[in-house]
Amino acid sequence: MALSWRSWLANEGSKHLFLFFWLSLNVWLFGKTFLLYNQGLQYYYLHQMLGLGLCISRASASVLNFNCCLVLLPMCRVLLAFLRGSQKVASKKTRRLLDKSKTFHVTCGVTICIFSVLHVAAHLVNALNFSENYNEEFVTLNAANYRGEDPRKLLFATVPGLTGVIMVLVLFLMCTASTYAIRVSNYDVFWYTHNLFFVFYMLLMLHVSGGVLKYQTNLEEHPPGCFNPNKTLRQNLTVPKAFEELFPDYTTEPFPEDLPVPEPFVQNSFTRICSEEPKFQSHFPETWFWISGPLCLYCVERLYRYIRSNKPVTITSVISHPSNVLEVRMVKDDFEARPGQYVILHCPRVSALESHPFTLTMCPTDTKATFGVHLKVVGDWTERFRDLLLLHSNQDTEILPIFQQRRYPKLYVDGPFGSPFEESLKYEVSLCVAGGIGVTPFASVLNTLLDGWKCYKLRRLYFIWVCRDIESFRWFADLLCMLHNKLWQENRPDFINIQLYLSQTDGVQKIIGEKYQALNSRLLIGRPRWKLLFDDIAKCNRRKTIGVFCCGPNKISKILHKLSNSSNSYGTRFEYNKESFS
Repeated sequence: MALSWRSWLANEGSKHLFLFFWLSLNVWLFGKTFLLYNQGLQYYYLHQMLGLGLCISRASASVLNFNCCLVLLPMCRVLLAFLRGSQKVASKKTRRLLDKSKTFHVTCGVTICIFSVLHVAAHLVNALNFSENYNEEFVTLNAANYRGEDPRKLLFATVPGLTGVIMVLVLFLMCTASTYAIRVSNYDVFWYTHNLFFVFYMLLMLHVSGGVLKYQTNLEEHPPGCFNPNKTLRQNLTVPKAFEELFPDYTTEPFPEDLPVPEPFVQNSFTRICSEEPKFQSHFPETWFWISGPLCLYCVERLYRYIRSNKPVTITSVISHPSNVLEVRMVKDDFEARPGQYVILHCPRVSALESHPFTLTMCPTDTKATFGVHLKVVGDWTERFRDLLLLHSNQDTEILPIFQQRRYPKLYVDGPFGSPFEESLKYEVSLCVAGGIGVTPFASVLNTLLDGWKCYKLRRLYFIWVCRDIESFRWFADLLCMLHNKLWQENRPDFINIQLYLSQTDGVQKIIGEKYQALNSRLLIGRPRWKLLFDDIAKCNRRKTIGVFCCGPNKISKILHKLSNSSNSYGTRFEYNKESFS
């Protein structure tokens, strides 16, 4: 399938260009800092002592400062939700960039890992050079106490060295636990180790306060390589032995300041005569400038989120659905949310620190305050949460009056936070594709349309849902039927096009129940033929912009992404969006 350059740019090309830009930016920052420490006169004596180790360590440190500053910003969920809902960000393209926050966070994290290795290697060389190149003339410039000192003392007996070693261990734990295999097999390990970032930043603040690397402050009075007549002549001039024997005392006296220095000696050996010894001073920690702003912003946001979610919600009902899916409905004072947003649930009885994001499947409206989530029971946290809610009951549905809610554990809700599915109601035509439990973001959209669709820009919705077993469709079968019947009554049967695909089956099946006849006629066996589906949608919506929204397996996502950026003969444009929790 031929792709135009614009389609390539929107598909794989955008990723490649971003990575190239990000790599170029970090390499440019590395090179600029490298040249500063390699050619700067204020670092002349330090460079003579450490060599390229100084340049590489400082250049990699500047890149680390830059990335440690930016890596926190994508995790400011409240800020991202505000920007997404703000009228100041009117462009869909600009708002879609906010959906890449997780990718940007991962990119910054990988960059920190790479340049940390370079930074550590350079400082290992520096520790060795401090010991071997100890110079008694510049005592304040030396990190070592004497020549030949064990470099391990610099690593484990100093504040910069010890904090650096601990930071390497923390970063190693965070990186290894962030791999896909560990996140899938044991999410708890990923969650707890990733929260060590606060320890990492505290150690980073201490690490840069040691002031090991220093620069010269009196370049005017003592230019590097200058001639000090009181010191240089005494150390470097060769005094005849006979003269030394006749005048033994004079050889140890300083060179008289009022005695003119021989003209040829000054011209041939030195360019300037200095007036004082070099003075050195530690840099003010630049890292504080880089990370203080984002770190304070993140801490303020976390404090705001803690205050906002401090009051537990009231659970009104818990419904057990087929295929290990649990629905929790609740109410909370002054809670507002938009369709497509998600919340973070925290249940102290399940875990004191652990919390998980779940997409809202029901949003509060002007007429009802109830909101809800559907969660798939697939891990330790969800299993313990289910057991606490249902109390090992075999009932499919458990709905209790308000005065009996004490049996439910305390549940705290943090959010709501923005997601790309908020845009689904802002297109004239939208294509929503769900895989399994990935239908949850679209459930809140369908519930919103059930309350009223005329106030939104959306005029046609293509809803594709792919499941492995027939029972999964019953999660939202009632909602789909109610919406279908409502639109038929309003003479708008073309508003929503529902297609349900059963990917695995031994024969012809249907959703059991008389009220589901409307869905049984839309139930297809097998997998969607995506190319034909896109061509049919493009043909029916010529020269229109269609929003494509996907929440499901990566395989489906990649296919839809590629098809969305492929050219067609109908002038129809597809804009791709994908769910990605921060």
